[in-house]
Amino acid sequence: MTTVVRESGESFDSLFRRFRKNVQQERILSEVRRRRFYEKPSQIRKRKAAKKRVKSRRTTLKMLRRNY
Repeated sequence: MTTVVRESGESFDSLFRRFRKNVQQERILSEVRRRRFYEKPSQIRKRKAAKKRVKSRRTTLKMLRRNY
């Protein structure tokens, strides 16, 4: 749970900006979006494997570009 303590003389806008920044840093919204619908364990494995493939492809391309 993200909490932000209001300082004396602080405007609502700056308080809200600090709150949004904290929420973004703690990745709360992405977690909520991910948990919005149930995902079967097989779907989780497939998603993670696809993410790994993309990441390895990206690093491979990066290394190939450095060698040229």
